[in-house]
Amino acid sequence: MGKREAWNTILVFCILTFGFTAATIIKPSDDFSETENRSLAQMPKLTGKNILDGTFESDYESYLTDQFILRDAWIGLKTDVERLAMKKESKDIYFADDDYLIEKHTGSFTTTQAERNIQSLAQFFDMYQDTFPKGHRSVLLIPNAVDILRDKLPPFAAPYDEEDYLAKAKATLADDLWVDAGSVLRQHTDTQLYYRTDHHWTTEAAFYVYQNWAAAQKLPVRDADHYEIRTVTDAFEGTIQSKLGIHTVTDSIDLYLAEGDPFYTVQKNGSEEVDYSIYDYSALDTKDKYAVFFGGNQALVKISTRAKADRRFLVIQDSYAHCFLPFLFEDASEIDVVDLRYYNQKLSDLIAEGNYTDVLFLYNVAGFAEDTSLAKLLG
Repeated sequence: MGKREAWNTILVFCILTFGFTAATIIKPSDDFSETENRSLAQMPKLTGKNILDGTFESDYESYLTDQFILRDAWIGLKTDVERLAMKKESKDIYFADDDYLIEKHTGSFTTTQAERNIQSLAQFFDMYQDTFPKGHRSVLLIPNAVDILRDKLPPFAAPYDEEDYLAKAKATLADDLWVDAGSVLRQHTDTQLYYRTDHHWTTEAAFYVYQNWAAAQKLPVRDADHYEIRTVTDAFEGTIQSKLGIHTVTDSIDLYLAEGDPFYTVQKNGSEEVDYSIYDYSALDTKDKYAVFFGGNQALVKISTRAKADRRFLVIQDSYAHCFLPFLFEDASEIDVVDLRYYNQKLSDLIAEGNYTDVLFLYNVAGFAEDTSLAKLLG
């Protein structure tokens, strides 16, 4: 290579390295990524303290990563190149059969946090065994797609940590608490149990588990023909698609609407404003279409029904519960729904004031293992 060619190479390298960085700094910062459904890092303020303690460098790196010009396009290009190279995974996500993008959850189930969460859950039910006696308390830990859809995974995939973790959780909890969602889902693998581009289960999967759970709780078990199954979108691309930046397939979201549409009211996060549906149909016009349920994650939702029922449920949950909860509306007069990731009041105060008869703990397994907020169960 001649001297001119060498200088040209150096010049191109400098333009690519510094030009894109400069363009990133010059362009207005985006506050929110609709693609990833999260807030984006902003330019950190420069102070003597954050330089000395190293936080400025860390925050600045996060800022450049989140605000990098044409970021979504670069992410998608990287994933496309990996697929062309016949790679079977990217960013801890398997490229699985039938266009499924399935998260591996590598390392999620073997951490100190994962073990601590099992212990916190067991201690919670021990603390409230008089408040919620046998027959009025239950745990649903919903297996993730990597566990249930093993036949769709690439060769040599190793999705075994999750089952070991579930077995440990079951062994730690009192026998009457456990409802085996995994065995139910494995009976229905001929249908779509998970979205192909998102980490959530489908409403149909939630319905099958609901039937099993209702029988265990000695509640009426309703068949599918009790509901109008309404497809509200067929253009859903979820959080896993967002991580990879590629477009493969789209999914449908179904709502199971009970006959007669039982009357209920909804109040969110202590607001006095009353809604008459848990469904936020405006979310169907956004990237985060799963937010059709409750408008997305909420700290506390209070649901009052006109059901002629004596049960008052406390549901401690993550977003897997959102499509499950409507199945309870005909069997409870009150349902209070708490997401501890966002709820900053004392849970013990809510329980003391709520006059609940039943408690349901419902999480997806990976979300449960990774959640850093479950110490609030004991507060």
